[in-house]
Amino acid sequence: MYNNSQRTVLLQLARNAIRYGLDNGKPLTIDPDNFEEALKKMRACFVTLHLDGSLRGCIGSLEAYQPLIEDIAQNAYSAAFRDPRFSPLTKSEFDSITIDLSILTPASEMHFDSEANLLEQIRPNIDGLIIEDQGRRGTFLPSVWEQLPDKTEFLTHLKIKAGLSPQHWSNTLKMSRYETESFG
Repeated sequence: MYNNSQRTVLLQLARNAIRYGLDNGKPLTIDPDNFEEALKKMRACFVTLHLDGSLRGCIGSLEAYQPLIEDIAQNAYSAAFRDPRFSPLTKSEFDSITIDLSILTPASEMHFDSEANLLEQIRPNIDGLIIEDQGRRGTFLPSVWEQLPDKTEFLTHLKIKAGLSPQHWSNTLKMSRYETESFG
């Protein structure tokens, strides 16, 4: 868990990374010496941008492969300028965006023998899920439960997001779960 001071630093870092991208057209380079040790640990995160209450960009990492501060800076830049669902963020939008950070726990594989058994194990409002099958992969952060509170509906939409049919089921389907510490 991050304290309020650390959360403020991380949110400001995300905002600075976007501002730097707007001003310089490239990602911000991080100097780790400017941050406390807890923020330099290997962690994965998602950065979500909203504009007027609507999604404006969301990019993240599912697995920790770099220090949290670097992951936040890169994902903030990517959410603003590289999310393929949106045009790059403009300077006129910058002051109106809200930034939410979701820091992920390591994912753990789930074990199940049927879709009904899988649905029994899913924990609404707690689990973020990663689905993998047929070379496709998709994830929903726990915050998606706010829009899709029903387990079956959540799973169906996750399949669609991964490029699978809503009724898809196979013996090779893999599901992992993770939790997040989210703040904005």
